[in-house]
Amino acid sequence: MENNLRNLLSNKDKEKYAVEAGVKTHKKLQKISLENINDLPKSDLLTNIKNNLEIAHFFKKDSFTEVPVAGYIKGTFVSRRIDRMVINHETKTIDILDYKTDIDKRTFYENYKKQLLEYKTLLKDIYKEYSINCYILWTHDFTLEKV
Repeated sequence: MENNLRNLLSNKDKEKYAVEAGVKTHKKLQKISLENINDLPKSDLLTNIKNNLEIAHFFKKDSFTEVPVAGYIKGTFVSRRIDRMVINHETKTIDILDYKTDIDKRTFYENYKKQLLEYKTLLKDIYKEYSINCYILWTHDFTLEKV
């Protein structure tokens, strides 16, 4: 019984740490724009963004952060906030990005996929003629995954 309680508390501490680390990373990513990169303190986060063109695409001046989107999906009202979004009116494409800090990418993958598809569904009501692409940025290893 004592070991179970210790394990339970240990798991809660790990979960709390993971959530806090995720929130801190998210706040840092929110403020980054490649146009003001010289005004920001040097960090691995900035280096990882600058060195990957696919990721850098989401941090240019024409990107939007914390984009609110809401509407009805199958009769249920849904309100969400997109981490990053880039709209290209010439090619009629929208790229949306969600940050995830998980080390094990598969544990909650289906939940994340569902979340991104909700974003896509809500945006499709607004941008009917646009192609919408969804991506996850795994912040622990800075890989970009198209969903």
